[in-house]
Amino acid sequence: MSDADTNEATESADEPNGDGSSGAFGSAIERGEDVPLLTGDGEYTDDISLRGTTHLAIRRSDHAHARIESIDTSGAAAMDGVIAVYTGEDVVESGVPNTIPTAWDLPGLVQPQYRMLATDKVRHEGTGIAAVIAETPHVAHDALKQITVEYEPLEHVTDPVEAVERDVPPVHDEAADNVAFDFELGDADATDEAFADADRVASVDLRQPRIIPNAMEPRAALADWEDATGKLRLWMTSQNPHLHRMLLSAGTLGLPENKIQVIAPEVGGGFGSKIYHYPDEAVTAWCSMQLGRPVKWQATRSESYLTDCHGRDHVTTGEIALDDDGTIRGVRVETHAGLGAQLSQFGTATPSYLYATVLSGQYTIPAIHCRVVGAFTNTTPVDAYRGAGRAEGIYVIERLVDVGARELKMDPAELRRRNLVQPDEFPYESAAALVYDSGEYERAMDLALDHVDYDELRERQRELRDEDRYIGIGIGNFVESAGLSPSGLAGDLGAQAGGWESSIVRFDSTGSVTVLAGTADQGQGHRTTYAQIAAEELGLSVDDVDVVEGDTDRIPQGMGTYGSRSASVGGGSIARGAREVREKARRIAAHQLETSADDLEFEDGEFRVTGAPDRSIHIQTIAHEAYLGHDLPEGMDPGLEETNFYDPENFTYPFGTHVAVVEVDPETGEIEIERYVAVDDCGEIINPMIVEGQVHGGIAQGIGAALYERAAYDDGHLQTRQMDEYAVPHSTQLPEFETDNTVTPSPHNPIGVKGVGESATIAATPTVVSAVVDALEPFGVDHLDMPITPESVWRATEDDR
Repeated sequence: MSDADTNEATESADEPNGDGSSGAFGSAIERGEDVPLLTGDGEYTDDISLRGTTHLAIRRSDHAHARIESIDTSGAAAMDGVIAVYTGEDVVESGVPNTIPTAWDLPGLVQPQYRMLATDKVRHEGTGIAAVIAETPHVAHDALKQITVEYEPLEHVTDPVEAVERDVPPVHDEAADNVAFDFELGDADATDEAFADADRVASVDLRQPRIIPNAMEPRAALADWEDATGKLRLWMTSQNPHLHRMLLSAGTLGLPENKIQVIAPEVGGGFGSKIYHYPDEAVTAWCSMQLGRPVKWQATRSESYLTDCHGRDHVTTGEIALDDDGTIRGVRVETHAGLGAQLSQFGTATPSYLYATVLSGQYTIPAIHCRVVGAFTNTTPVDAYRGAGRAEGIYVIERLVDVGARELKMDPAELRRRNLVQPDEFPYESAAALVYDSGEYERAMDLALDHVDYDELRERQRELRDEDRYIGIGIGNFVESAGLSPSGLAGDLGAQAGGWESSIVRFDSTGSVTVLAGTADQGQGHRTTYAQIAAEELGLSVDDVDVVEGDTDRIPQGMGTYGSRSASVGGGSIARGAREVREKARRIAAHQLETSADDLEFEDGEFRVTGAPDRSIHIQTIAHEAYLGHDLPEGMDPGLEETNFYDPENFTYPFGTHVAVVEVDPETGEIEIERYVAVDDCGEIINPMIVEGQVHGGIAQGIGAALYERAAYDDGHLQTRQMDEYAVPHSTQLPEFETDNTVTPSPHNPIGVKGVGESATIAATPTVVSAVVDALEPFGVDHLDMPITPESVWRATEDDR
């Protein structure tokens, strides 16, 4: 998404990285954060204990949809060790705003109130009803069994299509038809005309099932209310502490922001699930305010399965219009997106703007129209999961290209090649409202196909079919919109938060540097990559730089980590701040060396007078002089630090091609992934080792969605409610990953990076599905819904075996 100015490079993008300094940027430096994590010295939320800490457990609904007739908490309250028991009515009577707000509005959006604890109805299994605070977690959990709740069960619905088409009791009275929004993108008339003029039309009906996030650390919170100061401290597993603070302040507790401190210590993974403002952390904070004592809540794994926002849940019909020569004329998509029982923080943005806008993929498609119906269902709320919206959209377009190739009897690689956006077409404005910054799509695709010897592989496929062996080759081209921005445009589209990021780059008097960043690491390696950026710009060693995140009292503002934004937006802010620090140091150096700032060269941390290299001063020495303040240019304040707010002019657009080779046994339905090749382009690479790790993890999650993972509901109850029922793939089920990259810098980003955190998840799912379907082409199979299990393969081939 872009306004008219997004294609112009920013002033800072014209500056070279680091001005010829340390070489830290681009090096495969080992992650500095790993040693304390591996040795058990890392401190997570549940590790923190304050004097007088109490423990919270939450009684949850075991009904999908029911009216609450009565709640009897007397049995729990009478137990030894129980300090207090609260219900939703107690929260209402306390007078706090009591709303879990959404952070993305859409035209016509229905926004029912989302309370901390339910008062009138429960709308999905796992809804919080009552809170028990006790001296120990065991007592708190035991007390939950002593709470008696009388319900009037109501009919429920878990499917997003049925929710809006069946005559069922509405999830919310405000949405009698269960429609939260009805969203359209693109020109419907132009798309209909393109379809009418095309030689061929191919279509596919597909379902993208619910995914349950499985971060290593379940969510947790520790709240400490200080009566004397009226201040709340909240440690929590957060991907965006500042946004949590804002939503707690404005929508939930009614406290001024400067009276709330949110701290994210070590966070054991997120994948999107720890972005959101949930009722549970808010209840923890509210209970501490009532008691004047610290309150800790730690979710169990099964509790997380019921309450952590799920991902995906799309039911889609897609159509592609083509000419006989393979030219794509148009794409038409209609999707029913399950939102769950409540609107989560970015739950409305994910299936609308983040989804529909990538439906052009890497291809020149002149006409695109997409309609999305967002449906309330009696299920856990749905929000962004790794690849949010982009993963769902790329899956649709890649499946459409495959069915289009089947319709034309054309090689799927060739159909892709004929429609790729070419390098000289960038910046490229798609019919889905995005302006792609830069790309060499064909180069990445050729590299991936060369890795597997594509032509020879197709010949091998034909030979093996004569032996009743079935291998499949899947190709997944992707482009994603990363680093959501600019703020003005995001606001126009409904965002209730900015797209900028902030940082402070601060020298101390001994010459070491502290970088304070508004993002929040959950395993990405920010402490290493951010140190590399600052070290490069300032001519220092990475060991000279300390990176701090995750504390709203130490860092003035920040927008957090999600949407592959940390490297491009957070890193961009750090680079700009470091350059501003370097320029102040240059002016001090010029003053002390009695020369013009224009006559100074900067290399390896030293300012040297051009033509007189013996006249030099190191930036760390300048830092000491800056804090002494004895000999500074007239009018200059002491100190050497800068605060930078960076609001990019556009998204960045990572891209790439993945190829999977599978063998499928139609007799047993077993699927073996023989090879997996990933070629990614994330712009300039800060740390190749970290990029490779992100790609490996992303592929694993994409394969999980394709072959293993599905949140299954039956009679309103989540059936896959623990790890032995929900199939997260094991390392033994994954192949060796072969990775490679091309580098196409983003022209409007200060350091040319694009982001890589979600890319491989976006690419892997359509790649693997494509490979399995390709293997089964002799059996007339043109699509299988995810997860593709041995049973679904066996059933699809049953008639032709």
